[in-house]
Amino acid sequence: MVFAAVVALLGLPATARANGDPASDYLLVQSTFLPFNAKVDPDVTARLSDTVREADRAGFRIKVAVIGSRYDLGTAFSLYNNAQKYAEFLGLELSFVYRGRLLVVMPNGYGYAVNGNPDPKASRILKGLPAPGRDATKEVVGATAAVRALASAAGHTLVLAKVGGSSTTRDRITIAAAATAGIALIAAIVLYRRQRRSTPA
Repeated sequence: MVFAAVVALLGLPATARANGDPASDYLLVQSTFLPFNAKVDPDVTARLSDTVREADRAGFRIKVAVIGSRYDLGTAFSLYNNAQKYAEFLGLELSFVYRGRLLVVMPNGYGYAVNGNPDPKASRILKGLPAPGRDATKEVVGATAAVRALASAAGHTLVLAKVGGSSTTRDRITIAAAATAGIALIAAIVLYRRQRRSTPA
């Protein structure tokens, strides 16, 4: 999946335009984006990753961007605390590679879009959830709850394995290795996009 996204990116140079929001780069090759420079409980982060993967297996593919501050939005900082508008904006940014469900979590609430378009039913579900506040760990907890609520409303029951045991340890080692590879791919993508912008037409 990661390599497919990179191939798609390289095959569509005309549409590969960065607008300076980091999540639009990260979510090209992974399913979650977490706040920069924020201390998040590792178990909580693992739970979100497990939930997103289980949603994918259940037929409810979704990507999640957790935004802790204006810094996490880059040049799109004016959309801070407007999760719905940013979800639509980010959805359009990703649409040349990913046109599916996108959840955005900010301290004051949630946003949701599919291929950059709002979904009134999903928005009603998210409005029933409490705002997570400025604590990054609570934001990630909120993201996990939101994914489960959205999947349930769409008729998908997510069943997660209990944390603990050797299988979980192996899974986390695999996740860490994948994350390392993902970071390298993201760096390559960002460099490629910058080179394309600096090349005369």
